[in-house]
Amino acid sequence: MVSRLDIKKNDTVQVMTGRSRGTAEQPTRGRVLKVEPKRRVLFVEGVNMVKRHVRPNPAKQIRGGILEKEGPIHVSNVALVCSDCGPTRIRHAVKAEGKKVRLCAKCGKVLD
Repeated sequence: MVSRLDIKKNDTVQVMTGRSRGTAEQPTRGRVLKVEPKRRVLFVEGVNMVKRHVRPNPAKQIRGGILEKEGPIHVSNVALVCSDCGPTRIRHAVKAEGKKVRLCAKCGKVLD
């Protein structure tokens, strides 16, 4: 059974724990590139960079060498960023049209 995640692709998140969290004055924030609900991980732009050794493949125009790319981060280690109040938890509500929306837990702003 795959559970649904509250964070979606292109959301802005802040890394709360782990090696890539930044400092209190300069927290690490980034855009979500990919979400894998089955593994409960997501990939954030410029965060948790890992090195991969790639073999050259001329047929696919791959030069090869050591590439840096984003590694996975568990969904519990990030918080969604509200444009008004910063990192927050997510509430859910149903609009009058019957559509489910995500809300900021601090200010109540619609995040969708």
